[in-house]
Amino acid sequence: MARQPTRTSVSRSPRKRKGQGGERREEILGAALRLIGERGVHGVSTRQIAEAVGISQPSLYAYFPSRDAIVEELHDRAFVLLVQALDRFVPTPGTPLEQAVEYLRVYVDFGLNNPDAYRVAFMIEGAGKPKPPTDESPPKPALQAFNSLRAAIWALHESGRVRDQDPEVISQSLWAGVHGLVSLLIARPQFPWAEREALIRTHLTMLAHGVLKDA
Repeated sequence: MARQPTRTSVSRSPRKRKGQGGERREEILGAALRLIGERGVHGVSTRQIAEAVGISQPSLYAYFPSRDAIVEELHDRAFVLLVQALDRFVPTPGTPLEQAVEYLRVYVDFGLNNPDAYRVAFMIEGAGKPKPPTDESPPKPALQAFNSLRAAIWALHESGRVRDQDPEVISQSLWAGVHGLVSLLIARPQFPWAEREALIRTHLTMLAHGVLKDA
């Protein structure tokens, strides 16, 4: 007799009473982030998230109307953390090349130290879908993160340190170059990478060298 397939189990918290826990929203987001990191966004349902938190699925819908709404919140939060990390950057004494590498390293360290948040922010197609802007709408966290890098490049451009290229193109090229390394290190950990620190340093130095004059 053929064995019936078993349902995939989810580590769940004890069922909580209605109204218990003022941090329920944070519990939902934390559980969702962990499960998405383990299984990918398409392998996670609101039922599984609710089970992991220890609440019913209808209770979860009191906080988030859908899985996509949870992903959207996680997406924006990840970029807020990245913006905060970039805004805290204070360069140490050194050459412009060394300082540029140090700045780009903030981005790399954020991604490698927060791989689940990074996946939601950068590696899930459709996350953070743009909404129609209004005059009162602040920039989305994703755009704020890019604007931090963009402002740094424009400052270098105005000081005459950047090669004779469009600073907007340079900003986007750097953004893509750093993202490519971080996403590969997260998504392909089994690849026979060179020593990580040497790889990161070489990659960022090459990116910065291609941007700065006399670097």
